[in-house]
Amino acid sequence: MLFRFTWLAVALGVLGAACLLFWGRRGEMPARPAAAPPGRAKILQFYAREGALPRGDATLLCYGVENARAVRITPLAEALTPAFSRCVEVKPEQTTHYTLVAEGHDGTAVTRSFTVQVLPPAPRQIVVEVDGT
Repeated sequence: MLFRFTWLAVALGVLGAACLLFWGRRGEMPARPAAAPPGRAKILQFYAREGALPRGDATLLCYGVENARAVRITPLAEALTPAFSRCVEVKPEQTTHYTLVAEGHDGTAVTRSFTVQVLPPAPRQIVVEVDGT
């Protein structure tokens, strides 16, 4: 009879230890990785919502950068800040070549460019209704 209680106590002890290991470790947070040292900037995205648009229409230029301390889009005069995803509205009067420059914390710069084509104004439709009475 003593043997049965000893075996039961050992089995419960092993089961209890396994439970502690399983549930005790579940609540632990993993160690936080060291922050990446600032360095070269990376352009994640740079595009226009439309690549061609009628004169007088507006579009959005969107950009996203990583690890940049400064960004600029030429020929825009607007002050920009580094962001993972941001869009600015433009209304070009003529076909325009846009260039994004992202300056990294290490002093290097990366660029990406594209052109937005400006087309003649869209034709206007005039609707005339005639009353037949």
